[in-house]
Amino acid sequence: MPRPTGDVEAFEAHASDADLDDLRARLAAARLPEAETVHGSAPGRRRWEQGVPLADLVDVVDYWRTGYDWRSFEERINRIGQFRTTIDDLGIHFLHRRSPRADATPLILTHGWPGSVAEFTDVVEELADPEDAGAPAFHVVVPSLPGFGYSDKPATTGWGTEKIAAAWVELMGRLGYAKFLAHGGDWGGVITTVLAGRFPAHVLGIHSTLAQAPPGLTTDGLTAVEREWTEETRDFWLHRAAYAKQQATRPQTIGYSLVDSPVGLLAWILDKFAEWSDTEDSPFERISRDRILDDVTLYWLTGTGASAARIYYESHNSLDPGLRVDVPSAISMYPRDIEKCPRPWARERYRRIVRWRSPEAGGHFPSLEVPGHFVTDLREGLVAVLAADR
Repeated sequence: MPRPTGDVEAFEAHASDADLDDLRARLAAARLPEAETVHGSAPGRRRWEQGVPLADLVDVVDYWRTGYDWRSFEERINRIGQFRTTIDDLGIHFLHRRSPRADATPLILTHGWPGSVAEFTDVVEELADPEDAGAPAFHVVVPSLPGFGYSDKPATTGWGTEKIAAAWVELMGRLGYAKFLAHGGDWGGVITTVLAGRFPAHVLGIHSTLAQAPPGLTTDGLTAVEREWTEETRDFWLHRAAYAKQQATRPQTIGYSLVDSPVGLLAWILDKFAEWSDTEDSPFERISRDRILDDVTLYWLTGTGASAARIYYESHNSLDPGLRVDVPSAISMYPRDIEKCPRPWARERYRRIVRWRSPEAGGHFPSLEVPGHFVTDLREGLVAVLAADR
């Protein structure tokens, strides 16, 4: 394995006791609104029509203040291995777990919003050092997007998906990985697409839970299910994407609330875990409170509510219509994700789809909702990609 190059430094996460005490004090002093006017409805999605129900929020806030253990999350990410490096004058944080296997392939996993490296902490070890000796192994790199987590907050505009993809190539090169695989969902899926389209000499292939077709395609020839996907996606962007409009146009305005109020931050993020997960009433049907609070607390302690929101200002609807991906691609469309692309449409951009799957369960956060299936699906997809690349 080539030696890392460039300025890569070890990093450890450790919040001060004062910061954790301040968080608990703010939670105890939170001023909450009255209950939603649909609060009398039966369990189900209708309970969430006006946003996070008061009773649910109160329960999570109480657990966050009295039961949640941030130190446990710190220990997990420190055990994986954390590092920072500076690319284009911006500090980039990343997890890096080298596999002990000689046949391992480098793999970069890119998160989205409202996610973070917390999305992947429970799957890194199994990807790097699988219990099954016959399973493929990977040298796993999980960077924090600029403005997220322990990466620096850009002080100027320009850190959109194209620049981030270029930074990921530089990052992987510094670690000794001239060629690598890439996976992503949400913004990570867009960045993975840009990586594959712009840097095919470095990207062996990709796996993505997001496929974005070029604009202007018709529904002619699509199956009934595929037409339903397009209708659901259109409905989402028309009626349920106010958060994206807000963050794309006025990230600074919402940012004051996200950085000043832990309850405001929790509600803003919990709303998305609830709506975008494959559940009937609550995100906690599939994802534990601890895992969601790992993510929310990381945003809180790093003060990144505003800086993370700015990725929408930088890149919302900015994917180059002419960008094409010619490296082998494996794509999985989870049934309760917010944006599902028909395969005929996806083929117009991803021109070497070697594996296509529509899992039976899972939503926007499959590594947290269905981690066992996610790992299996990712492995099988990347095996197909590598076989096609030979």
